[in-house]
Amino acid sequence: MNDVSASAASRQKVLRGILFMCLAITIMPMMNAIAKYLVADYPLPQVVWARFTGHFLFMIAIFWPRFGWRLFATTRPAIQFGRSAVMFASNGLFIVALATISLPTSSAIMFTAPLMVTALSVPFLRERVGPRRWAAVFLGFAGALLIIRPGIGGMQIGALLTFGSAALFAIYQIMTRKVGDDDPAETSIVYMALIAAVAMSAAAPFYFEAPKETLHWFLFGIVGCLGGVTQFFVIKALQIAPVSTVAPYLYGELIGATLLGFAIFGDFPDLWTWTGAAIIVASGVYVAYREGLAR
Repeated sequence: MNDVSASAASRQKVLRGILFMCLAITIMPMMNAIAKYLVADYPLPQVVWARFTGHFLFMIAIFWPRFGWRLFATTRPAIQFGRSAVMFASNGLFIVALATISLPTSSAIMFTAPLMVTALSVPFLRERVGPRRWAAVFLGFAGALLIIRPGIGGMQIGALLTFGSAALFAIYQIMTRKVGDDDPAETSIVYMALIAAVAMSAAAPFYFEAPKETLHWFLFGIVGCLGGVTQFFVIKALQIAPVSTVAPYLYGELIGATLLGFAIFGDFPDLWTWTGAAIIVASGVYVAYREGLAR
């Protein structure tokens, strides 16, 4: 393959990666909006159960014809089960938090996860982080503090829960990087929901309430499917294109979250939230840019 053909192929891969990430950020706010809508009328455990069980069954339905039992074949079972448990805890905290804070606020706080990944990559992945990236990480956390505003009532508890969810999600991403070279994305996306689906299904008789309307049946059925598809698109985007190129597109989720939050729930971020979100996004984009230069 000559240089021109190689360059064209590389551009095609980058464009595909951007497309996958754009699809992910289009679907992600929809899933979160559905979860927030359901927690107003149904037990929180039931929404968590629907999120993970739907994800688990839908991913198996898609990939089983191609992989069969090989879908569950993993060379790193301890890490796969560990990341599944961490994702269970992270998403559980996020859904609990959605009952008390707006979609844009929760999305903005979750954007601290990439900054945490940068910090955690030093002890766990032996990566080197320069002073500029460390400065961006600390600036991003300062932006999160503007949103959380410790000591001020109202949204503090929900915001803190979301911050805890972001921290766990960062750990999940570190574990995913560790297993990424050994297991295919299809295996990882199935294991991601395994523990939560099994645990919440076993406990379902103690909390399950039959949906009251046909619409609610549909929403319970689709929330997990959307979650699984979203995570798969993110994994595929990161596989085929440079992280520094596609990761900044994740911040576009804030647009969808703001529009849906205002249209469905009447929520609109205040000035402090917008300011904190802008700082977090700027910090995350700069970290991705510096990581691209470092590579």
